[in-house]
Amino acid sequence: MDRVIAWDKTKIEGVAVLPASKSISNRALVLCALAGCPVPENLSDSDDTRVLREALSTSDRLVNVGHAGTAMRFLTAYFALKGGVRELTGSERMKQRPVQVLVDALRELGASIAYMGDEGFPPLWITSAPLQGGRSLSLDASVSSQYVSALMMIAPLLPGGLTLDLEERIVSAAYIRMTVGMMRLFGVDVRLEGKKIIIPEKGYIPVNLRVESDWTAASYFYEMVSIVGLGEIFISDLKKDSLQGDALQYRLWEQLGVQTEWQESGVLLRGVGENTDFFEADFTEMPDLALTFIVTCCLKDIPFHICGLETLYVKECDRVAASIRELHKLGYDLDVSVHGELSWNRERNTLISLEIDTYQDHRMAMAFAPVGLKLPGLVIRNAGVVTKSFPTFWEQLDKLLI
Repeated sequence: MDRVIAWDKTKIEGVAVLPASKSISNRALVLCALAGCPVPENLSDSDDTRVLREALSTSDRLVNVGHAGTAMRFLTAYFALKGGVRELTGSERMKQRPVQVLVDALRELGASIAYMGDEGFPPLWITSAPLQGGRSLSLDASVSSQYVSALMMIAPLLPGGLTLDLEERIVSAAYIRMTVGMMRLFGVDVRLEGKKIIIPEKGYIPVNLRVESDWTAASYFYEMVSIVGLGEIFISDLKKDSLQGDALQYRLWEQLGVQTEWQESGVLLRGVGENTDFFEADFTEMPDLALTFIVTCCLKDIPFHICGLETLYVKECDRVAASIRELHKLGYDLDVSVHGELSWNRERNTLISLEIDTYQDHRMAMAFAPVGLKLPGLVIRNAGVVTKSFPTFWEQLDKLLI
């Protein structure tokens, strides 16, 4: 399914309804499974969360997570803990996404995990073996924070608990803090001491939890207001004191002409038309937002330098390469001379095409969709990929463009 975006107004106004946080939902599902409590209220309806929920409740030997990277990592640790025999696989892209750091760590704890294809990548064959804690485990935290979170969530159920010593540069630390906060909600006193995470042996306490709305999804509506420059969008059920690290994005949008007004039932995004002359930011803590800001800056003709993009190479697609390719079609030439960084100095070429390829990546589709507010007739190819995290995205966009 392709989507054509056409809009000829100068002001955007309306209300947007976001999905529940995928990141909180996925952690809550694992913690509820380990605690033996019912699934949370207001669970995300994303493909990723649906896949994880089904996998946690099935006794089937073969579990296929499709494109769900979080499910692959969380389930690898969960199945290693719970025993039985499991074949854990996914899409062709999933078979190119590394899991060796996590598998090596679990093997050190006693897990029996074998690679069924290329070394270091899914699919995995997981068989019963008792895991042993009561030790300190060194872990490379420079590839994915999900390896860390996966180990953290099973750690209280290991004999003697577990201490994680994080090595190298820690990417997406906000997601690790989210896991800490949620484990504490379930009764485990996780301690952070510098780059050390200390988790005691302790059973989880069942909790009745309601999942808050997804701050990452809010970024696309900030982008719309920023690109148009005039208008207001109200988003319900977003909290300033959120577990989600992406809640801090409002500070960056102030540089791109969007103010956030905090209200009792949500937030009001207002275009104020005041923009920075040069945008510079480190997205190590908020990697899923980087693509949205890259596209916004180009469309607003604001030069930028962005770093902290190391994890983008191993997402649903290589988002660095994909963004360069698709923005080139629109007439923007980005500089990627340094690994993990992107810059743009207003270098332009001719418009080549208004057809945007999405590479089976939900965030490519949603980050590029607002471009159609400035370039009517923009086509998002394979637009259905948004169901991975935001199934009603096109419905919400259509309401705003009426």
